[in-house]
Amino acid sequence: MRKLTLLVLPLVLLSLVGAGCRQSTPSQGTDAFKVGMVFDVGGKGDKSFNDSAYRGLLRIADDFEIEHTEFEPGQDADRETGLRKLAQAGFDVIIGVGFLFSDSMRSVSADYPDVRFACVDFDVRQDEVLPDNLAGLVFREEEGSFLVGVVAGLKSETGRVGFIGGMDVPLIHRFEAGFIAGAKHANPAVSVTVGYAGSTPQAFADPAKGKELAMLQYGRGVDIIYHASGNTGIGVIEAARETGNFAIGVDSNQNYMAPGHVLTSMVKRVDNAVYAVILAAYENRFEGGLREFGLAEDGVSYAMDDYNAGLISDAIVEAVEAAKAGIIAQEIDVPRE
Repeated sequence: MRKLTLLVLPLVLLSLVGAGCRQSTPSQGTDAFKVGMVFDVGGKGDKSFNDSAYRGLLRIADDFEIEHTEFEPGQDADRETGLRKLAQAGFDVIIGVGFLFSDSMRSVSADYPDVRFACVDFDVRQDEVLPDNLAGLVFREEEGSFLVGVVAGLKSETGRVGFIGGMDVPLIHRFEAGFIAGAKHANPAVSVTVGYAGSTPQAFADPAKGKELAMLQYGRGVDIIYHASGNTGIGVIEAARETGNFAIGVDSNQNYMAPGHVLTSMVKRVDNAVYAVILAAYENRFEGGLREFGLAEDGVSYAMDDYNAGLISDAIVEAVEAAKAGIIAQEIDVPRE
């Protein structure tokens, strides 16, 4: 492995810093392999989706000689602006973190055919064929959500569990569908209360709304809530802590955020997907098209660690592992909606 060398293009950084750019340490080199990442709503530091993508970028930067620059959009229009500025600056790979980048990725990748692009959670259209320079990274979130649903169904003492999504869109519906299916697989009598924070991207960045929705559900007898809401979920976890109930984290392992009150987390390995697509480009084997990550590909999982080891019994772990094996073997059909 070569040691990390973090480089920066001075001109592009001057143009991006005012728009929310974060960059690596400058160097005089011009031949380095360069990767740019544009974050989704909530930005770096959301302790969830964006941070998972960023971990993948940092990990490959630790393994190879890669320059990296990050851009945090302030407004919706900044997504395409950020992508274009990075493309104009000659970055080799540009990552858009989130389905909201899908249309901008289509447009910018067409204008810069020599630049390789990847979009996490790309919103593919029916029968769409992606160009050679655009990779869509998609996940079977419903599979990981099924597993944490099994945990909730078996752990709940009230027989009532909840789901809180961020933006009310098909992507988040997959988390909801898998969770409900898993909970009912484990306990057919369980009831599931569902709520969404909103219908705009801001629904992923509103912890106060997340806490409000969670307090309502806990007040109605729900004792475990699974959130799929990005930064909004911080409020859900805080509500669990305040009321003495449980939350289930998402995307990153959030067990540590409220020890004793985060039952587990549905870990979406965006870091693995980002690492893999950058490595493919670095090794000149990048291919456009969809790349899908589920349980079989280590794209989703559930988190067990010191923070929740005392919360989940061996019997529950055995039931979850059995469900995992059944899904991978295609013996359990997990709904997507």
